[in-house]
Amino acid sequence: MSGKCIIIGAGDLTMGELSIGEDDYVIAVDGGLSYCGILNVEPDKIIGDFDSVSEQELEAVQSLQEQVPELVMQLPVEKDDTDMLAAIKYGLALGYKEFRIYAGTGGRFDHTFANIQCLLYLKNHGATGYLVDGTGMMLVIQDEAVHFRKELEGYLSLFSLGKEARGVSIRGMKYSLENATMNNDYPIGISNEFIGEESTIEVEDGELVCMIQYCVE
Repeated sequence: MSGKCIIIGAGDLTMGELSIGEDDYVIAVDGGLSYCGILNVEPDKIIGDFDSVSEQELEAVQSLQEQVPELVMQLPVEKDDTDMLAAIKYGLALGYKEFRIYAGTGGRFDHTFANIQCLLYLKNHGATGYLVDGTGMMLVIQDEAVHFRKELEGYLSLFSLGKEARGVSIRGMKYSLENATMNNDYPIGISNEFIGEESTIEVEDGELVCMIQYCVE
């Protein structure tokens, strides 16, 4: 797939527009459908159990389901997969390898943490995902090196997802690190800074959550 799978969740919406490519596929997850109108985006698929939408929004979903049944995938309320994970699995089944998740943070802390775990799910299934908001993004780095442009300004924080991540190196940033081990009970990787150089984060064995906060004037 040359395009991206763009998923709009029901968390906090921190941007007023999205850049949607011709080959991109848009999934609205549950209450994220209401954001599509704000963003002037038409979803290709609507997925959710719709247990947290308003009565008016539920009526709109039911009307769409009657008119265009292939557009809506209604999930049971009691299930193992979150609505977000169900949307991710759907995008993977379509063949997408790059995912952008908007409005996937904020609101309930458990939902935000579940969505971070979804980024790891994508990694474990041969894809890459980004949780994106108006001032930053999150991604999971697993047994790899990730490079960042020198034009970036702001802060970058790293946290070990597992008990430990080995062979962690940070190059081209304010605070460097070489072949270190990071543990998930000590937040040593918080608040590093971009310094106008090309930078690299590498982990040889393990998973890191990388959180980037841009400087916005």
